[in-house]
Amino acid sequence: MPRSMIKQFLSRLPRKQSKSGDKRDSLAGVSPPSSTSSTSSRDGDLPSSRVTILPPGLDPGLDHPANQIPAVMSEPNGGSVVLAYEALPSFKDVPSSERQSLFIKKLNLCCAVFDFTDATKNLKEKDIKRQTLQDLVDYVASSNAKFSESVMQEIIKMISINLFRTFASPPREYKVLQSLDLEEDEPVMDPAWPHLHLVYDLFLRFLQSPETDAKLAKRYIDHSFVLKLLDLFDSEDVREREYLKTILHRIYGKFMVHRPFIRKSINNIFYQFIFETEKHNGIAELLEVLGSIINGFALPLKEEHKLFLVRALIPLHKPKCMGMYHQQLSYCITQFIEKDCKLADTVIRGLLKFWPITNSSKEVMFLGELEEILDATQPAEFQRCMIPLFHQIARCLNSSHFQVAERALFLWNNDHIENLIKQNVKVLLPIIFPALERNAKSHWNQAVQSLTLNVSKFFSDNDPELFAKCLKKFEEDEVKRKEIQSKREVTWKRLEEIAATKAASNEPVLIPHIIRSPV
Repeated sequence: MPRSMIKQFLSRLPRKQSKSGDKRDSLAGVSPPSSTSSTSSRDGDLPSSRVTILPPGLDPGLDHPANQIPAVMSEPNGGSVVLAYEALPSFKDVPSSERQSLFIKKLNLCCAVFDFTDATKNLKEKDIKRQTLQDLVDYVASSNAKFSESVMQEIIKMISINLFRTFASPPREYKVLQSLDLEEDEPVMDPAWPHLHLVYDLFLRFLQSPETDAKLAKRYIDHSFVLKLLDLFDSEDVREREYLKTILHRIYGKFMVHRPFIRKSINNIFYQFIFETEKHNGIAELLEVLGSIINGFALPLKEEHKLFLVRALIPLHKPKCMGMYHQQLSYCITQFIEKDCKLADTVIRGLLKFWPITNSSKEVMFLGELEEILDATQPAEFQRCMIPLFHQIARCLNSSHFQVAERALFLWNNDHIENLIKQNVKVLLPIIFPALERNAKSHWNQAVQSLTLNVSKFFSDNDPELFAKCLKKFEEDEVKRKEIQSKREVTWKRLEEIAATKAASNEPVLIPHIIRSPV
């Protein structure tokens, strides 16, 4: 029959407004693609309590796979016909030979995605889906038969429909750590979590199952799937990111063919975060996964891995919100140095490049990470970067923020760092001696003064002669500094006197050459 005649025939049918349309919210996200293993209304394999109400235009005499029938059929006049959403029997109620078929039917039933923004709608259907998902999780956990390719296809399809979504709200904009109390932030909870966590649990058990053939599964867990999974790391729900972290690690371990692509994709997320948005909720979780990956790198390190350190990990110190993921970042950096000690110079110079100037809390974190790096640094690598490094440490010692000065002085409590300094004391003491003397004489914080005296005593006991020379030079430099300061004050005073005499006549102030004494 021609399609135009069918449309004409259907248009003459009486259309009845559904009363249940007001009681049930529409089911979004029902899978449109067909499936080779989808169920039909006449296969008769399983006793089922599910009743399918077909909307106008569908012939009840034809096969209509459950996952292809939309949960709500919209009509031109604005009405809708809501289909029944009924529970399927339990696995224990059917013969073992029919359980795989029932498993697929349950997967198809779970392809309906409900709106959880209104907690009062679709209560029955939501509970049916929750129970069905729990049955699927239990089945996968206890299955002792290999998953066929068709079953894998249905599993991945259901997982994709439920998980891959656009988040309703953009990620929160990170703020400067001083103005943001992270502990007081209320965690964001996805209202659909009662279903989402079961889908994640099903996926995780599927990946962990010995019955999952990686060669077959990689056809469906492909690059496109991995990219969409990585996009979910921007979720504001920390529970979801924890599941994603574990799942990504399992995928990385199970599918070796995807490993370079996963690393490259994470790189791209970091690049966008560092150089474009500085907004992402899942940087800490991604770094935690990378920490395990870096720990498994074979030696010698590939050039690709070293470039990742230089181009992605070190620049992650740049964003203001570094405190959100600093612990995980520091672990990754330290792992690289433990793998290849020659990278210490590169890392330390990278830290100096991004060293904060006005953000004291971030500076404290840098000093903490620096201690971990120096603890893994060998003497030869230390000597390459010690001069610029200790110029920065000297600036930290004189910081007016007592926590910065205190954290810098704590470096001397580390035995390995203390030994590195002892071996190079003739170079390092002249650099930091002025900072130590100024702290001991004029720093406002008593704890900083006390720690400074302890460090000075360390140098005095280690090399008294060098300490005396540095002290003498410091005193000479102080005399010169005071002379220069005095000349500068005299110059400014004379300028003020000349300006005062000219002020009444509004004449321009000319500065005689004789008062331009060198400063």
